[in-house]
Amino acid sequence: LAGFGNLMQDVLWCFSQVKGTIDVGVTEADIISTVEFNHTGELLATGDKGGRVVIFQREQESKHQPHRRGEYNVYSTFQSHEPEFDYLKSLEIEEKINKIRWLPQQNAAYFLLSTNDKTVKLWKVSERDKRPEGYNLKDEDGRLRDPSMITMLRVPVLRPMDLMVEATPRRVFANAHTYHINSISVNSDYETYMSADDLRINLWNFEITNQSFNIVDIKPANMEELTEVITAAEFHPHHCNTFVYSSSKGTIRLCDMRTSALCDHHAKFFEEPEDPSNRSFFSEIISSISDVKFSHSGRYIMTRDYLTVKVWDLNMENRPIETYQVHDYLRSKLCSLYENDCIFDKFECVWNGSDSVIMTGSYNNFFRMFDRNTKRDVTLEASRENSKPRAILKPRKVCVGGKRRKDEISVDSLDFSKKILHTAWHPSENIIAVAATNNLYIFQDKVN
Repeated sequence: LAGFGNLMQDVLWCFSQVKGTIDVGVTEADIISTVEFNHTGELLATGDKGGRVVIFQREQESKHQPHRRGEYNVYSTFQSHEPEFDYLKSLEIEEKINKIRWLPQQNAAYFLLSTNDKTVKLWKVSERDKRPEGYNLKDEDGRLRDPSMITMLRVPVLRPMDLMVEATPRRVFANAHTYHINSISVNSDYETYMSADDLRINLWNFEITNQSFNIVDIKPANMEELTEVITAAEFHPHHCNTFVYSSSKGTIRLCDMRTSALCDHHAKFFEEPEDPSNRSFFSEIISSISDVKFSHSGRYIMTRDYLTVKVWDLNMENRPIETYQVHDYLRSKLCSLYENDCIFDKFECVWNGSDSVIMTGSYNNFFRMFDRNTKRDVTLEASRENSKPRAILKPRKVCVGGKRRKDEISVDSLDFSKKILHTAWHPSENIIAVAATNNLYIFQDKVN
């Protein structure tokens, strides 16, 4: 991604759209709840509140239409989860997809994990372009034939057919979580994965659905003594024994599964001392970490709380090495954000392929990018009004009080119902996916 720095100097991170807007509806069920590229970036999966998974595939570059380079089109759509009801607890279980995680491709088929609040499913997505014909015991309509009428044996043959993409559930991992699952993460050994809820983290083997190992349990003996919950968890990208999880207290714990079967005692504990001058009624709420991500190199951890993104070095536990203000202009609005529950929104954050740029979402359909090398940042907007295919995105600025310039937007006119919580970055190219409510925007860097 060496050319990205030069691109920034010329056009200040202007992104042009790959495929306008992919609109997936207008109802509550159509609100996108997770976005994830696969390991090659050829596929992009989204999950929504209606329990559906939509997979987009990148088109191959065409000599006749070079301007359509990298366009993503719908590849497969399937219903992953259905609404359920727990009769023992009189509890409705939403079908909403909380997370999707891809497995590395081993053969012609693709595999992905999807989860709602209680159940994780392993899906196989495969293509079929041939069908068998010439059965001995069945007729062409699939009905069983009378054996007494069969006078000769036929050799079944495969005939070409229109390409069909099939999604089939291969494993269902259920009944292991009392609380809502907030994270799933595939281990680097590709044999196991973990699922985390508010108080526990479980380790699963892909081949075993009826048993999991509890590796973290922070539930107190008396629930009235509960002071924090688990908010996110992820495996190290290279070391299969190491994982990290964050808490609502703004702390991060690095655990090593080689030390003991139950990782209640962390190997490292990351926490930034609180500045007494910034102490307020909302301090505990805004310090809660909503997302934690290892860098691709495995050297750093990135965390997102309500106002900032922080980068931590695994070798330094007492403070982050980098802190980026996402929307510091909202600090004076915390009271109203608390009243409308926006202060509890859980924003995600992502690295680019080389760990040099960070992206995260904000309100008013804004999303932010931070260059770790140049320390430059930019605010861009994902919206239908200013985003046409092949258009250049212009940087946006928010002003606080005083005179407002023509190209600025006042902090008082921000729309807090439009929020970008979920984003994804192509693993090797400058292509990003941004979920804005029920719309999916895909952008790529400017192509000269």
